[in-house]
Order: sequence, then C-alpha cells, then structure tokens
Amino acid sequence: MMNDLEKLVEEARARFDAVADEAGLADAKAAFLGKSGALTALLKGLASLTGAEKAERGKALNQVKQRIEAQLNARIEAIRAERLAQRLASERLDVSLPGRGAATGGLHPVTLTIERVEQIFRSIGFDVADGPEIEEDYFNFTALNIPPNHPARSMADTFYIERPAGSHADASVQPLVLRTHTSPMQVRYARMNQAPLKVIVPGKTYRVDSDATHSPMFHQVEGLWVDENISFADLKSVYTDFLHRFFERDDIDVRFRPSYFPFTEPSAEIDMRFADGPLKGRWLEVSGSGQVHPNVVRNLGLDPEKHIGFAFGSGIERLAMLRYGVDDLRLFYENDLRFLRQFA
Repeated sequence: MMNDLEKLVEEARARFDAVADEAGLADAKAAFLGKSGALTALLKGLASLTGAEKAERGKALNQVKQRIEAQLNARIEAIRAERLAQRLASERLDVSLPGRGAATGGLHPVTLTIERVEQIFRSIGFDVADGPEIEEDYFNFTALNIPPNHPARSMADTFYIERPAGSHADASVQPLVLRTHTSPMQVRYARMNQAPLKVIVPGKTYRVDSDATHSPMFHQVEGLWVDENISFADLKSVYTDFLHRFFERDDIDVRFRPSYFPFTEPSAEIDMRFADGPLKGRWLEVSGSGQVHPNVVRNLGLDPEKHIGFAFGSGIERLAMLRYGVDDLRLFYENDLRFLRQFA
C-alpha cells in the first residue's frame, strides 16, 4: 500500500516537471489535489476504515499531500524564475554603451512671436499685462462703448459661459463670455494703475470663425497709451517703428486706412506692404487702431478733457504668418512636428 503512495508522489513530480507554465500547472494540480483528483479519492476512502487502520492510513495520506503540495510550490517558483530570466535576457541593457542625449525642444512659433512683440514694446517703456480669458460682459463690451444691442456684438459671434443656477437673481451679476479681444484689460489695467497708462496685453481670444486665416481661438496683442498729450501721430510713429523692428527691415510701407470701431474715434485699419519677396506690392492688413473714444476714457476713470491716447489690436498669428511665410493659420494648431521643428 505504501508503494502505491510513493508511486503517486513520483507521478505528481513527473507531471509537474513536464509542465511549462502556470496554466498547465493548474491542470496538473487538479489531477492530484482537485475534487476529482487521485489523492482526493484516496482521502474519501478513509470513510470505510476504522480504528488504528484509519489513523495510520490518514497520517500517510496527509504526508503524501504535503509532499505533493511542496513539489507543486517548488515547480511554481521554478516556472516564475525561468520566466523572469527570459524577460531579463530579452530586456538586457548594455550599460557600457554611450548615453543617449535628450532631444532638444523648441518654442512654438506663436510663443516666439509673442516674446518678440513683448521685447520690442518693453524696450520703449510699455508694461506687459495679462487678464482673464473668461470675462464679464461689462469689461468685454459695455466698458468699451459697446452697449447691449450694439451691432458690433453680433459681429463678434461670442461664446457665452453659463453661471451656476440661481446666480442670475442679482441684477448686478454680469453674463460671462470668452473674451473676443484683449481690450477688456484696458479698463482692468486702468483700475489698478494711475495715468499715464502705457501697456500691451497679449493673450488668447475667442470668436466663432474658422478657415485658412481664422480660428475660433487665436492670439491678440492689445496696445494702449493714454496720457495728457498723446496724439494719432504717436500711434503712427509707434506702430510703424514696431513693424520695422518686428520684421527687421526698414523698407516696409505702412498706411492707416479709415475704419470704424466703437471704442476708438477716429479709427483706422493698419496695412503694410513689403518692397520685395512673395508678397511684394500687396497691402496686408495687420491691425485695427484709433484714438481712444471719450466714453472709454471715462470708463478708464479718467477725464477725456484732460487725457487722450491711442489703442491698437493686432493678431499674433497674422504677424507670425507674415514673418515666417506661413499661408495657413491652422498649421499652428495641428501639432505636426514636421512643421513645428522648423522653428526650434
């Protein structure tokens, strides 16, 4: 009878050693220790024995079970060790190889353009300010001489933001909007600083528009200079000098074409023309501008009889497209590394 138990132990060892993975080992375990396994059947046979014979047989079977379980655990550890060794061999690193340098990154062309604009205006005494992209209706429109129902609001096609439920109960609570220009910072900056005001405000703006030269999200730089004696002549001088320095050439023609904006009076579109290159002789619009409207000067907290100044708003992407020769604005936002690496 003991020879049969030894034979069972050897059969289990041979079965376990023949298995190459843990899934197969589970099947082999069931053949001996499962509900229908060989050892389980012998343990069930104890019910037909009595007295000393049952005790002796039970002791022997328990010893056999412990030996088979020990063999099983040993094989599990062996399989895991073999698998780890294979993985280490396949993922082995040659530490004697020279190190690999990290790839060199670069700034986005829009970021490069913003930095260049800031550098130029800082050099002539302008502050650089930033403001919220989710703006109150008052600062985005009303304070800039664009009251409710003004036609200029429909031209902007804005994205409005819902306030939490119940917040409209107070009539003083202003609607929220993704700012359509960076001009709201004219009023915000004036409330935080005393005249004279001399600032540019670069940042993201939002309008419902999308084609090769427009994007629902784009960047704009607002410029404002208000003092006791700042004229339209100063605007022409400052912006013409900016274009010459930005494009690093003095042969750029600049013209101020009469236009209309609610927040300036008189107002002008600013066009430029290259003397040579692919765009030679073509007038290109680069900015809107004008003398700050008296109503806006009042909203700045200043006396329009004493203070006067100019403002302009330029598209950052438009400037970048002209500087780098890009003919489709959407390339800036497609994250194509073949395009972006040209500016690194």
